[in-house]
Amino acid sequence: MPSGRTHDRITMYALPLVAGVTFWQTRSSNATLLVAGGFLFGGLMFGPDLDIYSVQFQRWGFLRWIWLPYQKSLRHRSFLSHGPIIGTILRVIYLGCLIAMLVIFVLAIAEKLWNLSFTWQDLGGTVGRSLVDYDTEYIALFLGLELGAMSHSLSDWGGSAYKRFQKQGVRGLLSSGKIKKRKVIRRGQTKAKK
Repeated sequence: MPSGRTHDRITMYALPLVAGVTFWQTRSSNATLLVAGGFLFGGLMFGPDLDIYSVQFQRWGFLRWIWLPYQKSLRHRSFLSHGPIIGTILRVIYLGCLIAMLVIFVLAIAEKLWNLSFTWQDLGGTVGRSLVDYDTEYIALFLGLELGAMSHSLSDWGGSAYKRFQKQGVRGLLSSGKIKKRKVIRRGQTKAKK
C-alpha cells in the first residue's frame, strides 16, 4: 500500500491530466475548475483514508475531531470507505450533515439574538432551488471528489496486487489474495484456516 506522500504525488501529478481532459471535454473553465478543485481536495483531504489516522485526517487540523465518529463506524479499506462512488457519497453525506447541523444551530441562535426574520421553509426552499439551479456544478464537483478518491483507492489496490505478485507470482493475482494455512488439529487431521 503506498504511503501518504506517494498518494500526494499521484494526486499532484494527475491534476494537470484531470484538468486538461475536463477542459477538452467540456470547454468550460468553470467545470474544469470545479472538477480540478474537487480532485485536489478529494485526493489530499477528502479521500478514503479518513477512516484511519492518516495524512488526510491530520490535514483537517483542529477540525479533525469531526472525522472520529466516521473512523469508529467504518473498518479501514472497507467498501464503504474505499469503494467506488459509495465511499465519496458517504463522506459527502457525513460532512453535509455536520455542516447542516452547524448552520441550523447558528441560525437558531442568530434568530433569537438578533431577531432575524426568516422561516425554516424559506431556508429549505433556498437550498432546494440551489440544488436544482446549480446541478451541473454539483455534479462537476462530485466528479472531481470521486476522481481524487479513486486515484487513492486504485493506487492502494495496485500496490496490494503488486505485493501479491511479488510473493506468489501470477497465482497471487488470480486468487483472492488470502493464503490458506493448514493447522494440525489432532493425530494428523488438518483444517483449513483463513
